[in-house]
Amino acid sequence: MTAVVLTVALAGVVGLSLGLLGGGGSILAVPLLVYVAGLPAKEAIATSLLVVGVTSAAAVLPHARAGRVRWRTGLVFGLAGMAGAYAGGRLAAYVPGAILLTGFAVMMLATAVAMIRGRRAGPDKPVPHELPLPRVVADGVAVGLVTGLVGAGGGFLVVPALALLGGLPMPVAVGTSLVVIAMKSFAGFAGYLSTVHVQWGLAAAVTAAAVVGSLAGGRLAGRVPERALRTSFGWFVLVMGLFVLAQQLPAGLRPTALVVLAAAAAVAATTAAGLHLRRRHARAARHPAYTARPE
Repeated sequence: MTAVVLTVALAGVVGLSLGLLGGGGSILAVPLLVYVAGLPAKEAIATSLLVVGVTSAAAVLPHARAGRVRWRTGLVFGLAGMAGAYAGGRLAAYVPGAILLTGFAVMMLATAVAMIRGRRAGPDKPVPHELPLPRVVADGVAVGLVTGLVGAGGGFLVVPALALLGGLPMPVAVGTSLVVIAMKSFAGFAGYLSTVHVQWGLAAAVTAAAVVGSLAGGRLAGRVPERALRTSFGWFVLVMGLFVLAQQLPAGLRPTALVVLAAAAAVAATTAAGLHLRRRHARAARHPAYTARPE
């Protein structure tokens, strides 16, 4: 009973992450359901897909009301991502799990550094209303392929793709990513239903708690400055990437390796952020009007 209560309570954190950052659902929900609730791995994955799908759909609402969702971009990205995820799932049968997770962790670390650093300072450009269709399809297939290979990480890749590559403001990238995550999660859950038993009572309780957290996160997202939101997302991904990478090492090496990896990643991310700020200050000195542009 205590494990169930703790699982439901922590599910609120999963929802908060989704609503505020547009990611973190599966990579938080699966360990929660396995290590706290005690579910078998496949049952935990299936349940997490249901939880994340419903929670993401609910989390879209405050973002949509605030105009922070690009619907065409999200729907096309989601459809392309579903196709890529199917292909990734088929390919995963031929790649050892340890290699998949190690590659995923390395990619998370690279993504984290990019988010903390931010985009290079350049001339002001109009904020795109919808992204070009070919780019959305290409990015969607690529992200879906990786998601299908490793079974998690949709939001961790969708948000950077929309924010860094697509040029959407971070709050809009978060809102739009939730549409994509909901679509891919429901598709994945449907695939599991025929082979995995779901504890519907536990799933409903966890989902309800996550939805409450997601709605709170969605309201907070519009009040957090874009730079702070992007940096928080980056550090969050950095921590989770280090955790995933450390799990692939022999048990005796994990504590030492985690400390070394954390120190190296922190130095890299801090250096990248410092370089970004120096470039920004140098540009502001040359063009005083630049300082008025929101980060």
